[in-house]
Amino acid sequence: MVQWMRVLGALTALREPGAKRLRRALCAVALLLVALPASAADAMRVKDLGKLRGWRDNALVGVGVVTGLAGTGDSMASKTTRQSLANLLSQFNLTVPPEAIQSRNVALVSVSAALPTFARPGDTLDVTVSSTGDARSLVGGTLLITPLKAANGRVYALAQGSLSVGGYRYDANGNVVQKNHPTSGSVPGGATVEVGVSAEMMDEHQSVTFVLNEPDYTTASRVAAAINGRLGMGLAQPRDASGIEIAVPPGRREHLVGFFADIENVMVRPDRRARVVVNERTGTVVSGGDVRISRVAISHGDIKIAVSQHNSASQPYGVWQGGPDVRTAIVTNTRVDVDEQDGGHFVAGQDTVADLVQALARMRVSTRDVISILRAVKAAGALHGELVIQ
Repeated sequence: MVQWMRVLGALTALREPGAKRLRRALCAVALLLVALPASAADAMRVKDLGKLRGWRDNALVGVGVVTGLAGTGDSMASKTTRQSLANLLSQFNLTVPPEAIQSRNVALVSVSAALPTFARPGDTLDVTVSSTGDARSLVGGTLLITPLKAANGRVYALAQGSLSVGGYRYDANGNVVQKNHPTSGSVPGGATVEVGVSAEMMDEHQSVTFVLNEPDYTTASRVAAAINGRLGMGLAQPRDASGIEIAVPPGRREHLVGFFADIENVMVRPDRRARVVVNERTGTVVSGGDVRISRVAISHGDIKIAVSQHNSASQPYGVWQGGPDVRTAIVTNTRVDVDEQDGGHFVAGQDTVADLVQALARMRVSTRDVISILRAVKAAGALHGELVIQ
């Protein structure tokens, strides 16, 4: 009620003239945002935290032929490509020995796609095409009709279409210009589903299981409590850190779509693990804003050592007549430079990783040095969270 009164106060302030109206409106809105509980801002739908058991994608794969390449296909040494093209031509009553095929405008490729749950015949899928031979580029190629099979060996889709390659490769006279990976491409909507799939959501106990994307006992308990508060006590029971078993009431077993929709739209505040993820290859640091750091003293310096050498020729000056032992000598001069820069010294106490990173940024510490400092803080036992090194 107090929050709604503040909203009305903000709306009323909009009727006042001049700057006074703007000040009162902004103050009222700010007070309203402060009064909102943190749990309301962090609440998420159950559908964003996981999925029902049985909801999964199915991998499809096939081997096909790409044609129309401008001399960038597989070479004559690729026997599988020539054999595949000979088999393809035999389907149209054209008998050509594999060794008689001399074209470099074709390439043998692997085709992969993901068949989603509840796919029906006629639906289209995106496919990924990758070269399996020694083709230099697939730019401008067209994938011929290719059956896509699942792990059980059954054909579920047929793929065909023009390739979209996000790169190129051109070479002439030993000069090569390449962008990205031209030996891999995609065909958006290039596969047509021939056999649909379905999933059985309810088990023999007339219940469904909701599976969390990130297993956590606290989150599983909160999801079960939120579902019980929305749909009825006793329906949801957390079985482990990732699975919540939900009993389907007898009156709703004939209308499962509506029941599943009610489950997906339940609001819950998930619990988050204290985790810091660093990528040393790219120098990226990602951390939750509430990862705590105990009181710790940090001293960081930078030592740079450079070793350089300079080669020079020493001429025998002052010698008018040459001899067998008189010749030019190559002399190497080596120089070692050591530069030690003053580092930062400070004490961090009861702060978060975000505060530490901001302090290091103000000291102009590089990202890779920040990663080294975080690893040292973790080794000292002052970082209360999981440090993930990628």
